[in-house]
Amino acid sequence: MSGGPPKALPSTGPHSLRDMPHPLAGSSSEEAVGGDSTPSPDLLMARSFGDKDLILPNGGTPAGTSSPASSSSLLNRLQLDDDIDGETRDLFVTVDDPKKHVCTMETYITYRITTKSTRVEFDLPEYSVRRRYQDFDWLRNKLEESQPTHLIPPLPEKFVVKGVVDRFSEEFVETRRKALDKFLKRITDHPVLSFNEHFHVFLTAKDLNAYKKQGMALLTRVGESVKHVTGGYKLRSRPLEFAAVGEYLDTFALKLGTIDRIAQRIIKEEIEYLVELREYGPVYSTWSALEGELAEPLEGVSACIGNCSAALEELTDDMTEDFLPVLREYILYSDSMKSVLKKRDQVQAEYEAKLEAVAVRKEERPKVPADVEKCQDRMECFNADLKADMERWQNNKRQDFRQLLMGMADKNIHYYEKCLMAWESIIPLLQERQEAK
Repeated sequence: MSGGPPKALPSTGPHSLRDMPHPLAGSSSEEAVGGDSTPSPDLLMARSFGDKDLILPNGGTPAGTSSPASSSSLLNRLQLDDDIDGETRDLFVTVDDPKKHVCTMETYITYRITTKSTRVEFDLPEYSVRRRYQDFDWLRNKLEESQPTHLIPPLPEKFVVKGVVDRFSEEFVETRRKALDKFLKRITDHPVLSFNEHFHVFLTAKDLNAYKKQGMALLTRVGESVKHVTGGYKLRSRPLEFAAVGEYLDTFALKLGTIDRIAQRIIKEEIEYLVELREYGPVYSTWSALEGELAEPLEGVSACIGNCSAALEELTDDMTEDFLPVLREYILYSDSMKSVLKKRDQVQAEYEAKLEAVAVRKEERPKVPADVEKCQDRMECFNADLKADMERWQNNKRQDFRQLLMGMADKNIHYYEKCLMAWESIIPLLQERQEAK
């Protein structure tokens, strides 16, 4: 991390999956979830744990890449490849300009949300509003209530350990700003969530608190139905493809959690090593004042260690600001996916219970009761939406981690190159002294 105390923000002072046919839109449930293209459960399980990546129906496989001339050229090519998604965007949202507000009762940070869109539901082509963290939290809760069949992107953790992280420091606020910006961009890129009425209000309303008090609109019918499923029904067993999803998410979260803990320990040790280097280099400089012929080589070693210290500081900053946040986002993402999977299980359990009740009554009606059909529709809705969102999540994960790992490799290469150049720079100096003798 950077040396010295963290910088404070300026204060304002005191103030008073690709689109998938929906089962309710007239297509059959088989078509809604991929039809004949659906792989067998055994193939799903093999893909999930053999390739360490779960590919659901209609999902693409990562394209093979040849070794480039340098890591930087591959990074640039990956970024170009990922930008070509074949979609025409009509909604752009950015989060920037964090400001600190000091009031009588509390101190908090707000962020500017700038929205540009050509959609007909937006009265103006551009909006600019300010939101604080709890407003983002309100939006996410509303999305979960009104879109229970969809995966809602996670927010960065709200709470920080006092005395360890200053939540008003420039570094922390910038890390959170990036996470909030990514949160909104995930929603913006979603073909369903981006049209949600609560999201529209979040982006456009000057006074969001007024909408919070009103409670906005009632939940959708699907949302109401899912909300009132209390979990009193017991699920027999998940379909194999969703069982594979659950097992994959458990393993994925476990692996990422381990990587996160180890990465934090490595960064902690690098910071401790950096402190030692900063004390180590000046010793050679002060020693050189006592020497004659060794003075210049000693000064060279001191400067070399100083260059290595600067390179290490840059590396630890990059790891802290770029690597760790992505790990934490995807750990939270897996929790969000598990939550949606659990809701799907509850609807399936309700559907199975209703079918059993009909069988017990031994009704001779040729037609299935309406409430059973509605429950089946909800289950198919969950299945289709969950598969589509899982595919979209897998594609995002593949792109994010390819860029993350390539960036990490790039940064480590640059770090060792700088250290190598620093040490090589003093070799001619030492050789000249030896020849002089």
